[in-house]
Amino acid sequence: MSRIGKLPIAIPAGVTVTVKDNEVSVKGPKGEMTQTITGGIAVNVEEGQVVVTRPDDTKSSRSLHGLYRALINNMVVGVSEGYKKELELVGVGYRAENNGQVLKLSLGFSHDIYVKLPKEVKLETKSERNKNPLILMESCDKELLGLICAKIRTFRKPEPYKGKGIKFVGEYIRRKSGKSAGAK
Repeated sequence: MSRIGKLPIAIPAGVTVTVKDNEVSVKGPKGEMTQTITGGIAVNVEEGQVVVTRPDDTKSSRSLHGLYRALINNMVVGVSEGYKKELELVGVGYRAENNGQVLKLSLGFSHDIYVKLPKEVKLETKSERNKNPLILMESCDKELLGLICAKIRTFRKPEPYKGKGIKFVGEYIRRKSGKSAGAK
Protein backbone atom coordinates (compact mmCIF):
# COMPACT_ATOMS: atom_id res chain seq x y z
CA MET A 1 0.00 0.00 0.00
CA SER A 2 0.97 3.59 -0.47
CA ARG A 3 2.58 4.96 2.68
CA ILE A 4 0.78 8.27 2.32
CA GLY A 5 -2.45 6.90 0.86
CA LYS A 6 -3.12 4.44 3.68
CA LEU A 7 -2.92 7.07 6.44
CA PRO A 8 -6.36 8.21 7.64
CA ILE A 9 -7.13 11.93 7.75
CA ALA A 10 -8.40 13.17 11.12
CA ILE A 11 -11.29 15.63 10.83
CA PRO A 12 -10.85 18.54 13.29
CA ALA A 13 -13.74 20.14 15.18
CA GLY A 14 -15.81 22.55 13.10
CA VAL A 15 -15.00 20.82 9.78
CA THR A 16 -17.49 18.69 7.84
CA VAL A 17 -16.52 16.31 5.04
CA THR A 18 -19.16 14.95 2.65
CA VAL A 19 -18.70 12.50 -0.22
CA LYS A 20 -21.29 12.42 -3.02
CA ASP A 21 -20.95 11.05 -6.56
CA ASN A 22 -17.12 10.99 -6.63
CA GLU A 23 -16.94 14.53 -5.26
CA VAL A 24 -15.49 15.35 -1.85
CA SER A 25 -16.69 18.58 -0.22
CA VAL A 26 -14.92 20.01 2.81
CA LYS A 27 -16.48 22.88 4.74
CA GLY A 28 -14.94 24.73 7.68
CA PRO A 29 -14.51 28.10 9.35
CA LYS A 30 -12.05 29.41 6.71
CA GLY A 31 -14.06 28.40 3.63
CA GLU A 32 -15.37 25.58 1.49
CA MET A 33 -13.57 23.44 -1.12
CA THR A 34 -14.47 20.56 -3.43
CA GLN A 35 -12.41 17.93 -5.26
CA THR A 36 -13.54 15.46 -7.93
CA ILE A 37 -12.16 11.93 -7.46
CA THR A 38 -11.42 9.75 -10.53
CA GLY A 39 -9.71 6.44 -11.25
CA GLY A 40 -11.90 4.25 -9.05
CA ILE A 41 -10.48 5.66 -5.81
CA ALA A 42 -13.01 5.34 -2.95
CA VAL A 43 -13.32 7.94 -0.18
CA ASN A 44 -15.20 7.07 3.03
CA VAL A 45 -15.92 9.16 6.12
CA GLU A 46 -16.01 6.99 9.24
CA GLU A 47 -15.60 7.75 12.96
CA GLY A 48 -14.21 11.27 12.53
CA GLN A 49 -11.69 10.19 9.89
CA VAL A 50 -11.46 10.20 6.11
CA VAL A 51 -10.15 6.95 4.62
CA VAL A 52 -8.99 6.71 0.99
CA THR A 53 -8.86 3.24 -0.63
CA ARG A 54 -7.88 2.02 -4.07
CA PRO A 55 -9.53 -0.76 -6.11
CA ASP A 56 -6.39 -2.64 -7.22
CA ASP A 57 -2.59 -2.47 -7.33
CA THR A 58 -2.08 -1.10 -10.84
CA LYS A 59 0.46 1.66 -11.23
CA SER A 60 -2.16 4.33 -11.96
CA SER A 61 -4.28 3.34 -8.94
CA ARG A 62 -1.25 3.44 -6.65
CA SER A 63 -0.25 6.91 -7.82
CA LEU A 64 -3.78 8.32 -7.59
CA HIS A 65 -4.22 6.81 -4.11
CA GLY A 66 -1.53 8.97 -2.51
CA LEU A 67 -2.42 11.99 -4.66
CA TYR A 68 -6.06 12.17 -3.62
CA ARG A 69 -5.23 11.51 0.03
CA ALA A 70 -2.78 14.45 -0.03
CA LEU A 71 -5.28 16.72 -1.83
CA ILE A 72 -8.05 15.92 0.68
CA ASN A 73 -5.65 16.46 3.59
CA ASN A 74 -4.65 19.86 2.15
CA MET A 75 -8.34 20.79 1.87
CA VAL A 76 -9.03 19.78 5.50
CA VAL A 77 -6.03 21.73 6.81
CA GLY A 78 -6.89 24.71 4.57
CA VAL A 79 -10.48 25.14 5.74
CA SER A 80 -9.54 24.65 9.42
CA GLU A 81 -6.20 26.53 9.76
CA GLY A 82 -5.48 28.12 6.38
CA TYR A 83 -2.16 28.60 4.60
CA LYS A 84 0.14 31.63 4.75
CA LYS A 85 2.99 32.69 2.48
CA GLU A 86 5.33 35.65 2.90
CA LEU A 87 7.35 37.18 0.06
CA GLU A 88 10.22 39.62 0.65
CA LEU A 89 11.38 42.25 -1.85
CA VAL A 90 15.17 42.67 -1.69
CA GLY A 91 16.59 45.60 -3.63
CA VAL A 92 17.00 49.36 -3.53
CA GLY A 93 13.73 51.08 -4.44
CA TYR A 94 11.67 47.88 -4.60
CA ARG A 95 8.18 48.56 -3.23
CA ALA A 96 4.88 46.75 -2.84
CA GLU A 97 1.48 48.33 -2.16
CA ASN A 98 -2.01 46.90 -2.18
CA ASN A 99 -5.33 48.55 -2.93
CA GLY A 100 -7.95 45.92 -2.10
CA GLN A 101 -7.14 42.85 -4.19
CA VAL A 102 -4.76 44.69 -6.56
CA LEU A 103 -1.04 44.42 -5.81
CA LYS A 104 1.23 47.17 -7.17
CA LEU A 105 4.92 46.24 -7.50
CA SER A 106 7.76 48.67 -8.21
CA LEU A 107 10.72 46.47 -9.15
CA GLY A 108 13.08 48.78 -11.02
CA PHE A 109 11.35 48.48 -14.39
CA SER A 110 10.17 51.56 -16.31
CA HIS A 111 6.55 50.83 -15.34
CA ASP A 112 4.91 49.45 -12.23
CA ILE A 113 3.43 45.94 -12.30
CA TYR A 114 -0.21 45.49 -11.25
CA VAL A 115 -1.45 42.03 -10.22
CA LYS A 116 -5.15 41.40 -9.54
CA LEU A 117 -5.57 38.57 -7.03
CA PRO A 118 -8.66 36.35 -6.70
CA LYS A 119 -11.04 36.96 -3.80
CA GLU A 120 -10.02 33.66 -2.12
CA VAL A 121 -6.61 35.17 -1.25
CA LYS A 122 -6.25 37.74 1.54
CA LEU A 123 -3.49 40.23 0.73
CA GLU A 124 -1.48 42.51 2.99
CA THR A 125 1.73 44.47 2.43
CA LYS A 126 4.16 45.78 5.02
CA SER A 127 6.77 48.48 4.47
CA GLU A 128 8.87 49.48 7.47
CA ARG A 129 11.79 51.87 7.48
CA ASN A 130 15.20 50.18 7.02
CA LYS A 131 13.54 46.79 6.35
CA ASN A 132 12.65 45.01 3.13
CA PRO A 133 8.99 45.30 2.03
CA LEU A 134 6.87 42.19 2.68
CA ILE A 135 3.89 40.73 0.85
CA LEU A 136 1.71 38.60 3.15
CA MET A 137 -0.87 36.28 1.56
CA GLU A 138 -3.34 33.93 3.20
CA SER A 139 -5.81 31.44 1.70
CA CYS A 140 -7.52 28.12 2.37
CA ASP A 141 -6.45 26.80 -1.07
CA LYS A 142 -2.81 25.68 -0.94
CA GLU A 143 -2.53 25.13 -4.70
CA LEU A 144 -3.90 28.57 -5.61
CA LEU A 145 -1.68 30.31 -3.04
CA GLY A 146 1.45 28.58 -4.33
CA LEU A 147 0.54 29.41 -7.93
CA ILE A 148 0.09 33.12 -7.15
CA CYS A 149 3.34 33.29 -5.17
CA ALA A 150 5.23 31.62 -8.02
CA LYS A 151 3.70 34.08 -10.52
CA ILE A 152 4.70 37.11 -8.40
CA ARG A 153 8.20 35.69 -7.92
CA THR A 154 8.72 35.40 -11.70
CA PHE A 155 8.61 39.19 -12.10
CA ARG A 156 12.06 39.49 -10.48
CA LYS A 157 13.71 36.23 -9.38
CA PRO A 158 16.53 36.52 -6.82
CA GLU A 159 19.86 36.80 -8.57
CA PRO A 160 22.96 35.02 -7.20
CA TYR A 161 25.41 37.97 -7.03
CA LYS A 162 23.70 40.53 -4.78
CA GLY A 163 20.58 38.55 -3.86
CA LYS A 164 18.21 41.18 -5.28
CA GLY A 165 14.70 40.12 -6.28
CA ILE A 166 11.53 38.63 -4.82
CA LYS A 167 12.12 35.71 -2.47
CA PHE A 168 10.20 33.76 0.15
CA VAL A 169 10.90 34.78 3.75
CA GLY A 170 13.53 32.40 5.09
CA GLU A 171 14.60 31.21 1.62
CA TYR A 172 18.35 30.73 1.20
CA ILE A 173 19.85 32.23 -1.97
CA ARG A 174 23.11 30.57 -3.02
CA ARG A 175 25.58 33.37 -3.69
CA LYS A 176 28.36 33.58 -6.27
CA SER A 177 31.59 35.47 -5.69
CA GLY A 178 31.58 37.55 -8.89
CA LYS A 179 34.64 38.75 -10.76
CA SER A 180 38.12 38.26 -9.33
CA ALA A 181 39.98 41.56 -9.54
CA GLY A 182 43.48 41.36 -11.00
CA ALA A 183 43.38 37.63 -11.86
CA LYS A 184 46.07 36.68 -14.37
